[in-house]
This record gives sequence, C-alpha cells and structure tokens, in this order.
Amino acid sequence: MIQLLLEKLKESAFSVIPIIILVLILNFTLAPMPLWSMILFLISAVLVVLGITLFNLGVDMSLIPIGEHIGSSLVQSRKLILIVILTFVIGVFITIAEPDLIVLAGQISGVPDSVIIFVVAAGVGLAVVAAFLRVLFQFPLSYILIVCYLLAFILSRFTSTEFLAISWESGGVTTGPILVPFIMALGFGLASVRVDKTTEEDSFGLVALCLIVPILAVLILGMVLTPHGGSAIVNPQVQSLSDIISLYFTNFPGYLKQIAIALLPIIVLFVVFQVLRLHLKIKTILRISIGTIYTYLGLILFLASVNIGFMPAGYFLGSTLITNNSAWLLVAIGFIMGYFVVAAEPAVFVLKRQVEEATEGAISPKAMGLGLSIGVGVSVALSMIRVITGLSLLYFVIPGYAFALILSFVVPHLFTAIAFDSGAVASGPLAATFMLPFAIGASEAVGGNIFTDAFGIVALVAMTPVITIQLFGLAYALKAKKAEKELVVPEEADTIIELDYSADEN
Repeated sequence: MIQLLLEKLKESAFSVIPIIILVLILNFTLAPMPLWSMILFLISAVLVVLGITLFNLGVDMSLIPIGEHIGSSLVQSRKLILIVILTFVIGVFITIAEPDLIVLAGQISGVPDSVIIFVVAAGVGLAVVAAFLRVLFQFPLSYILIVCYLLAFILSRFTSTEFLAISWESGGVTTGPILVPFIMALGFGLASVRVDKTTEEDSFGLVALCLIVPILAVLILGMVLTPHGGSAIVNPQVQSLSDIISLYFTNFPGYLKQIAIALLPIIVLFVVFQVLRLHLKIKTILRISIGTIYTYLGLILFLASVNIGFMPAGYFLGSTLITNNSAWLLVAIGFIMGYFVVAAEPAVFVLKRQVEEATEGAISPKAMGLGLSIGVGVSVALSMIRVITGLSLLYFVIPGYAFALILSFVVPHLFTAIAFDSGAVASGPLAATFMLPFAIGASEAVGGNIFTDAFGIVALVAMTPVITIQLFGLAYALKAKKAEKELVVPEEADTIIELDYSADEN
C-alpha cells in the first residue's frame, strides 16, 4: 500500500510541478503576484497534489474494481435490454462525480451547475450504451465518429454563440480521471458478451464516444439556454496564514456535502449489485470501502484547493500578463504551458507505451512524447490567439476534426481507436483548473466575451492528440509498406541468380 501511495504521489507531483514552476517564474518576472496570494497558491498546489494522489489511489482500489465487477455481472445476465438500461444509468452516475466537470460547471455563470452536469452525464450514458452496442454488433468506429462529428458541426450552427465553446469544452472535461478508468474497466467486462474473440480495436473507442456524445447533448442544451455575466472565479483577499486557514475551513463543509452527493449514486448502485448478484467477499468489500474513502477525501482536497487557490492564480496571471505586456506574449507563454504540462501528464506515459506496443517499437515513446507536447503547445497557443482576436472555435475544431476523420480512412484502425481515445490524456486535471482560468482572466482583461473567446481551450487540447497519433499511424503504415516492398526485391533477386546459375551448369 505504501509503495502504491508513493507511486501515485510521484505521478501527481509530476503533473502539477510544471505549473508551479511556470507560476513562480512569471511571479518573479512578468506578472508579480501579491505575497500572500502566492503563498495561497503554493499551499493550494501542495493540497492539489495530495488530493490527486488520494483520489487516484482510491479510484484504483474502489471505482475500477466496481466497474469490473458490475460489467462482468451485467454480461452474465445475457439480457440486452437490462444491459443497455444499466450501462446508461452507470454512465450517468459516474459522470456526476467527475471532478473536471464539476470545475467547468462552476465557471459557467448564468446556468445552474446541476443543469450542465446532468445534461453532460446523460450524454455520457448514451455514449456508453453506443460503445457497448458497437462492440456487440461490430460497427466500424470511424463511421460512428464521422456521423457524430458531422452532427456536431451541424448543431453548432444552431446553438447559441455563447454556448458553442462550452459545448465543445464539455467533451474534454468529461473524459477525466474518474470516468476514463471506470468506463474502461466496465467496457472490458461488457466486451466479453460477444461469443467470438474480440479484436484489439474493441479495447479502444469507448472513451472517444464519451468525448463526442456529451458535446452533442450540450449543443442541444445551448438551443434553449444562454449563459450570461462574467467570470464566476472569486479572487480571495488574504493577508495572513490565518486568513488562508479560515478560507479553507469556511469552504470545506460545502465540498463535504457536494462530493458526498456526487459519489452517493454509484455507491448505492454497487450496494444493490452486491446484495442481488455480486456477493463479494468481506475482504474485497473492505478494500473497496477504504478506496471509496480515499476517493472522497481526495476529491474534497482537489476541488477545494483548485477553487480556493489554484484557479484564482491562473485568472490573475492571465489578466496581469495581457495588461502589462504585449498581447502576443500570451501566445508564447501558452505554447510553453501546453508543452510542459502534457509532457508531465502521467496518462501520457501509458499512451506512449500503448503506441509503442501497437507498432512493435517502430514509433518510439520519445518521438510520440515530443509530438504530443508540440501539438498541445500549439493548441494552447491557438487558444490564446482566440482570446486576443475573438476568432470562433469552429475555425479550429471543424478543420481539425475533419482532417482527423479523413486520416481515419488511411491509417490502421487501431490507431484511429487509440487516437480518438487519447483526447482524454491531454485534457488532464490542469486544463480545466488552471489553463481555462488563465484564458478567462486574459479575456476579461481585454474586454472580450469569456464564453466565446476563452472557453474552448480544453476542446483544442483534447483535439491535438487525435491528429498527432493518427499522423504517427500514417507514418507507421508508410514504413510498413516500404519494408514490405524491400522484402520482395531480394526474393526476386535470389530467383534470378538461381536461374542464371542453373543455366551456367547446363
């Protein structure tokens, strides 16, 4: 347990340290922060690391096993209608607890948090059902994605301008640290419902649907609702350590209640399954219970810290940088931020290993890591250009995803599945909790509309790996084709030599 805890602590620290270093550099150079605001940020950063550590440990001990047990139990029932209904319910329940979604909903003024959360959760529920049916009936993933993205492009024409970027943002924050491992665990269990051997591609693609379907749901919501007002981020005024302690103690009770309500549905569902079908041993139940406590405490620390000290720091830096310096400096800093944040994301290491195994070493982890870092850096830089110029998000997502969908016809199917799943990798917890507030602060400082100019940064960050990995897949396919041709030539040469040799003998 101690070893696992230390591993999670290391992963969490590597995720947050790049932002801490960047904030410290900016504080001492271009955007000095008040002393106690900086201290509040540093304390909050330490608590964010601790919160992510406990949360990730808890997910491994509780939510992933719950997903595996419920998934296998559903498969054993062999009742399609029951599986469809319960997978929808599970998708809804697990999304309600997603921390990145809770953070995003809190930043949208004028629309109740619960409305955003439940609409996105319903979208994820439908996505999980669609993913299960895709595996069961062997629908090609690329065709489903083409239909979904074309529909998203069409709906984007009719939704409100202010809700457009929020809609595309919702996909990136949905596929966060709680939903992805749980849904993947559930999916592996559900995939075994097929009597024939499942292909390797069946292991991927589920997260890709959990990214696009919520976008469709929120685009529809945008036809009837419009956000209004400015930023919902509050910049706390602290002058001493006692102010910081008081700030945390004042806000903690609200988070205790909020996270309890968020986790309760999935816990109740597990209890029902345990009583009716699972009948797990006491030792397993005890481990899941301890993991649930870790998840609960981790989520409280994470959400409290990002709201109290992390997001205000991002907001302040974005506002100060664009006020005191050239607006285009923001673009360069955005690139640096995206480059180093994704490089330290623990999930990126898993993704690089997946691609290396899929290509049998033809694509190295170093090359993949460099490609992802540059791609995400460009995405954040483009987001800063949007803040400065007010360009619509559609100018980026339509050509970006159109290009990705065209590539899906020429790269190996496995790369397409991995690529569209990988959007969740880059849009980690720091995208919604620091980079988005950074963009909001800059947007408000230049007098822009945060809903049209700042929101959308997570969507662009989530789009980059889709293109990057498919380009690597294209390179792999070309290399494989070239190697195949090179193997044919020596065989022909050997045949000619053999014939000539035979002729000389005669």
